[in-house]
Amino acid sequence: MSTHIIDSLIYRDAWGSDEMRAIFDDVPQTQGWLDVIAALAQAQAEVGLIPKDAALEITRICKVENLDMAALRQGYRETGHSTMGLIRELKKLCRGEAGEWVYYGATVQDIVDTWYSIALLKAWDILFRDLREIEAILVDLAETHRDTVMVGRTHGQAGLPITFGFKVAVWVREIARHRERLRAVRPRLEVGELAGGVGSLSSFGDVGFALQEHFFAKLGLRPPDIVWNTARDTWAEFFSLLVLIAGTCDKIGHEIYNLQRSDIGEVREGFVRGTVGSITMPHKRNPEISEHLGTLARLIRHNVAVLTESLVHDHERDGRAWKSEWAVIGPVCVMAGAMLRLTKQMCTHLDVDAAGMRANLEATQGYILSEAVMLTLAQRIGKQTAHEIVYERSMRAFEAGRPLKDALLEDEQLRAHLAPEEIEDLFDYRRHTGLCGEFVDRVVAMTKGERGAESV
Repeated sequence: MSTHIIDSLIYRDAWGSDEMRAIFDDVPQTQGWLDVIAALAQAQAEVGLIPKDAALEITRICKVENLDMAALRQGYRETGHSTMGLIRELKKLCRGEAGEWVYYGATVQDIVDTWYSIALLKAWDILFRDLREIEAILVDLAETHRDTVMVGRTHGQAGLPITFGFKVAVWVREIARHRERLRAVRPRLEVGELAGGVGSLSSFGDVGFALQEHFFAKLGLRPPDIVWNTARDTWAEFFSLLVLIAGTCDKIGHEIYNLQRSDIGEVREGFVRGTVGSITMPHKRNPEISEHLGTLARLIRHNVAVLTESLVHDHERDGRAWKSEWAVIGPVCVMAGAMLRLTKQMCTHLDVDAAGMRANLEATQGYILSEAVMLTLAQRIGKQTAHEIVYERSMRAFEAGRPLKDALLEDEQLRAHLAPEEIEDLFDYRRHTGLCGEFVDRVVAMTKGERGAESV
């Protein structure tokens, strides 16, 4: 039985990623803890803290299939301690006295934080890969629609002509910055935790630093500069970055959601036959992915807010701050995995309606080109005067329901400064996209260059 929708047998695919679940589910998590415990025993034997045969035996039994999950649950109920039940079960499984040495001198936080470091690096790999794939899809989309002219909108209203490729190129650079941020944070995620009760390594005597070196080398991590039991800034940084990534996916989805509206109809999610938009309105083709990205983004944002609460601890350890992370780290990563998978699917199958974009340009009746008229006129009579004239003519023509070009061609005062053929030429939408095409070229070249040069 599941109580969280990311684990629902019915809805799980929309709310989570199986790749992420394979990291954070109970069984792989427990095996991850066991791997850390085994590595610790091996490192402790190497520095002379525990017998070598004990380390071998602990390593032998640290397999999740050896454990009785019900016994672990009962052990927690009886002791109220996060891993005492696990320690007892491992001791039972060990031959001889080896069980006496199960994570000797270490704390729960040493084991759990170190495992989370490993788990978050695996999550990082998935996130970085998916962002890179989304970036490639968007680069192709920007190139394809470099010159596909559409209405550029500000404040929800038609503003000036742009190209769809230009809009997509903005998304491309946002994704590129997120990938740069991910690369920057990765070295800070590669640090494990082994510090003992209050972080001083007192339980390991004068071999504490040597033990850290041996232990973390086995796990592919680095020793910390100093204990980080109460210093959760790196995790807050990483998960805040997931909020930014979720925001970008939501932004792209929200734009597609709006452009797919029946009264705009410029872009649509690719339709898969058999998909049902409404059980009462059979004609509906709803932007299901776009909407769902907004749902996932909201959940990620609010769950990460819990993680930022862990920035403040009492003294050298605070279970309230630390254990609250357990409730949200896995779910956030699982939902982020779903979000990137769905974003990739949406962008891959996007249906761009160039004819619909052209129709919406025409529907503006030329008012979208008032800036071009004003600036051309300004070269003859000055900008402020030109603004007054074009503004007055535009307002009068709009209220009369007339196309702007027709009104301007009939205006004798305006024709004294602009010839009819000049006015006609000004109403070619393709001439007024500014440097949209050049921006697309720049972004595509920059992004391809960065992708070719990166080693990760």
